[in-house]
Amino acid sequence: MGGALAKAASGEVLLYDKNESVSKALGEKIGARVLPTAKDVALEADFLFLGVKPAIIPSVLEELRSVLDEVKCTVVSMAAGVSIESIESALGQSAPIIRIMPNTPASVGEGMILVSHNKHVTHGNILDFLEAMKDAGTCDFIDERLIDAASAVSGCGPAFVYMFIEALADGGVRCGLPRDKAMLYAEATVRGAATLALKTKQNPGALKDAVCSPGGTTIEGVTALENGAFRGAVINAVSAAYEKTLKMGK
Repeated sequence: MGGALAKAASGEVLLYDKNESVSKALGEKIGARVLPTAKDVALEADFLFLGVKPAIIPSVLEELRSVLDEVKCTVVSMAAGVSIESIESALGQSAPIIRIMPNTPASVGEGMILVSHNKHVTHGNILDFLEAMKDAGTCDFIDERLIDAASAVSGCGPAFVYMFIEALADGGVRCGLPRDKAMLYAEATVRGAATLALKTKQNPGALKDAVCSPGGTTIEGVTALENGAFRGAVINAVSAAYEKTLKMGK
């Protein structure tokens, strides 16, 4: 996810990874400058993105605390389940902190980036952050108490959508379509349906009803999905992802 945001970010991007080959390869790919340590990045950066697993956050913050006290760059965390309060405790109460939950479509400029921040983040910080993320997709500010639930939809959701695309294509293959054609039609259909929903702001149920002619083929397929508990399975997937996030934050 860190790589996806680095690819999409505007302005100069500085990189550090403990695995030097990883940072070098990404740096060459996106034209970023690779630095030898995380502290070196913090000394130069306006925003310090922590693209590490939640369990590693405490040790990273401990390593960076002294330099962050000195430079006061804005820390941006994307670690699932790690609260702003816990980061404040590790860095000091006056640290400007932005917590984001992005998703992988950010790498192609179609991301959904959930944003919360503490009181030490200024209006100017926010404007600069939005400028840096302008090519990553849509940023939406949300109360931190809701960010885990929202991330279960937008952060985990792409994986669920990819499964649907694959299954939709598999259905086409089962009916005789060549694999490449079935995949093209499934991908384009999901893109088009999402675009229509976004642009018209109509209730998805109403959009579904508009496709279902009485006694027609679509309502027959919808019935099959209902018999397979399709909607219940999706709801359960989001709920399971949310519950896992809560456990990770403990």
